Amino acid sequence: MTAEDYAGQVKTELTDAWLPLIYSDRILKMRTRSYTFGPLPRNPRVEIQHTLLGVELKVGSRRLLCPDLATARYLSVFARLGCAEVAVPYDITRVSLLADELESSWHRMLLLANHKAAERAETFRARIRGLLIAKLRGEISAAGAGTAVPEFRQSTKQRAGDKR
Repeated sequence: MTAEDYAGQVKTELTDAWLPLIYSDRILKMRTRSYTFGPLPRNPRVEIQHTLLGVELKVGSRRLLCPDLATARYLSVFARLGCAEVAVPYDITRVSLLADELESSWHRMLLLANHKAAERAETFRARIRGLLIAKLRGEISAAGAGTAVPEFRQSTKQRAGDKR
């Protein structure tokens, strides 16, 4: 079997937990704002750091200030993938749950890839991981990052006869 075959098996086994599927079906359906990382290094080291100024996401040598830990966890998944821009939910109460789902999908994908090719060489397993990451990045960038500013509806729900 080739590395592409192994990568296809991992994607098939993940079904609903496939990261781009979570992104397009759950995240892009809600009100979001786009977040741009800018140029990211290849295979960046991603860390979440707690500083006196708050929570920072360190991607390579760059430090990105995040409003809270949930947002840092959410963005760290996409930074590991090397996505240039992503959609971030505007409702901060949903970010933590989505970060949990994205992180578990990410780790499950890596575990499945390593398990499927356990008897193969490390370089072959690294190739499978690289193929999966490229596939994730491509599908997420194809889905888009949403609008820069979320849409605000100006209408209110008032009855027609109610005049105040």
